[in-house]
Amino acid sequence: MRRPFAAAAVGLVLATGVAGAAACSSSSASAPQRHAPGVSAPSATTPAPADSNPPGDIPDTQVFVPWSPPGGGFTVKVPEGWARTTHGQGTVFTDKFNSVRVERTHASTAPTVNSVRARDIPAIRAASTHFSLVKVVGVQSKEGKAVLAEYRIDSAPNQVTGKRVRLDVQRYVFYRPGTGGAVLTLSGAVGADNVDPWRTVTDSFRWS
Repeated sequence: MRRPFAAAAVGLVLATGVAGAAACSSSSASAPQRHAPGVSAPSATTPAPADSNPPGDIPDTQVFVPWSPPGGGFTVKVPEGWARTTHGQGTVFTDKFNSVRVERTHASTAPTVNSVRARDIPAIRAASTHFSLVKVVGVQSKEGKAVLAEYRIDSAPNQVTGKRVRLDVQRYVFYRPGTGGAVLTLSGAVGADNVDPWRTVTDSFRWS
């Protein structure tokens, strides 16, 4: 689940005498360089490329911290250092193409595959650009049963370029009698390898 550096080199030359340095330089320039039989001339060492992450990949070094909504109800781990904003009833953590949206709902019944298809998907489709449903399935999380909807949408347009990015979205709907519901929505650029980071988030969900 998926993260360039610049390096500067400083050369230091020690001179022990102008005449000696000049003689050495002249001798070196006039005499051809010879190597022992069977020994090839030394070649410049090519530095190993620095580790980098494709756009949208969450780096392996990302730290996750527990977070609870105002009023409590549940706890989930979110990426540390990401920008946090409030959108309607949800709290959204974002970084580049990636986002984690956490929302508490007042559901009175447990979600089912049919209820998510009939009620949630049409609302998401109407609010999205180029919505494409992948699947809606029941899943077993570490905190019990949930319903997972996977789909693709276009991101909001970039404020500078106006361009949109195609996003993969995973939306988990949780429920506990007497407590209500919670929705956890994870999104990232199509092609990004964020399987492990997203699993860290979803596996951390706990009712409190």
